[in-house]
Amino acid sequence: QVQLVESGGGLVQPGGSLRLSCAASGNIESINLMGWYRQGPGAQRDLVAIITTGGSTNYADSVKGRFTISRDNAKNTVYLQMNSLKPEDTAVYYCNVQILYGLGLSRNYWGQGTQVTVSS
Repeated sequence: QVQLVESGGGLVQPGGSLRLSCAASGNIESINLMGWYRQGPGAQRDLVAIITTGGSTNYADSVKGRFTISRDNAKNTVYLQMNSLKPEDTAVYYCNVQILYGLGLSRNYWGQGTQVTVSS
């Protein structure tokens, strides 16, 4: 089994910054993709940013230039630095990790979610 522990959410004023962290532990052979998703009230869960093992990244258009995803492979941890936050960034943020188990097998795991609220 794999556990993902998220931290770093909270309440911040518009224009402020937050840094989210997600640490993976447990039965981990190899981590492929790591990413962040978010789900606002009454909305579906959408991709925010994703990063490959080699460091290639992809972002939702709404966060490009404001958010930065990074990872520490030695610590099995993914980060999301969020700057210039807007009220529309308010959501529960979930990390997602793809674990490779060999023979072409993989499984995705979700964190428990952390609330980010942007409000004055």
